[in-house]
Amino acid sequence: MSATAETSVRPDYTVAAATAAGIVVLTVVVGQDFGLRKALTVLIGVGLGVTLLHAAYGFSGAWRSFIRRREGAGVRSNLLLLGLTSILFFPILGGLLGPVPAVPATGPVGVSVAVGAFLFGVGMQLGGGCGSGTLFTVGGGNVRMLLTLVFFVAGSFIGTLHLPWWLSLPGLGRLSVIQTLGWGPALALQLAVLAALYALVRRMELGAHGRLRPLTDDLHLPVHRRLVFGPWPLWWGVAGLAALNLATLLVAGHPWTITFAFGLWGAKLVSALGMDVTQWSYWSGGYPARALASSVLADVTSLMDFGIILGAMLAAGLAGRFAPAVTLERRHVLAAVTGGLLMGYGARLAFGCNIGGLTAGIVSGSLHGWLWLLTGFTGAVVGVRARQWLGLER
Repeated sequence: MSATAETSVRPDYTVAAATAAGIVVLTVVVGQDFGLRKALTVLIGVGLGVTLLHAAYGFSGAWRSFIRRREGAGVRSNLLLLGLTSILFFPILGGLLGPVPAVPATGPVGVSVAVGAFLFGVGMQLGGGCGSGTLFTVGGGNVRMLLTLVFFVAGSFIGTLHLPWWLSLPGLGRLSVIQTLGWGPALALQLAVLAALYALVRRMELGAHGRLRPLTDDLHLPVHRRLVFGPWPLWWGVAGLAALNLATLLVAGHPWTITFAFGLWGAKLVSALGMDVTQWSYWSGGYPARALASSVLADVTSLMDFGIILGAMLAAGLAGRFAPAVTLERRHVLAAVTGGLLMGYGARLAFGCNIGGLTAGIVSGSLHGWLWLLTGFTGAVVGVRARQWLGLER
């Protein structure tokens, strides 16, 4: 898009002002009822939503562009995000700064994660967005993605019923390179692997196009204007998401996650309709049981998800891009429903989506994150082919 086209966009201050008011109200209510830390997680979520929308940052479209056309800028930005966040996380999780009230996102290396990530990979291509992508596009006014989100929630809830069986299948348990090697050698190994993957993507992109698409752009706009109204270059998105993930680790006590909240919302809804899920293994003890028994505003993941939606809506208003469209073709409805169910169910089996499973796992030094990347990308290849078969590609 040209600089002229970008500068001609008019902000929708009505949407921006209404959203800002909603953010203030939610933050104040959460702060009064649940304390400063919970209120801060709302604002971190808002920052994530603004960053995601202004940078148009995601995994689903980036992977699809690479699979179909070998356009690698998005995938390279994903690898840079993993590398930068690892540099920030490994010393903290490895104890360099002494005791810090933060825990890594670890999961078992086993069938559950492999199958779940594969299903998620297929689903995010059919649904048109990953975990973070679904939230920020809903905030941007995308009605189709709202439908995807509804079935994302349904799939996540169903996954909580079946998860104990999946966890009974073969696996190697939770494996952490930080615990095994120490944070220094583990970080060096991780960066070496990420650099090798970056070089491979770069080589394939150069081979297909003879040049690399830069992570910057050619828009010559004042920094302060771009910061508020967008658009942001991809490297801004990388830096912003890494910094906000670090803030999440320090404030919430764990890396950024998304999809636990979806299962919780589904459980609360069916509970309100009279179904008793407290006897299900997943909801019968530990944090899930406490979250189900408490207000949804007591759950950090829910608060951050609400913040992401509101942050994206604020950014869309400021960018003049909030424009809900209600016309949906049958094949798009089918893809949204199927994709949402697969993403929700897959994320529950895989201990998170592309954020809570892949990103949080890898930057925590957990090997399940790398298994997620391998099988999730394989699923995305299948999902791209399914999109073509359904006629979703133009």
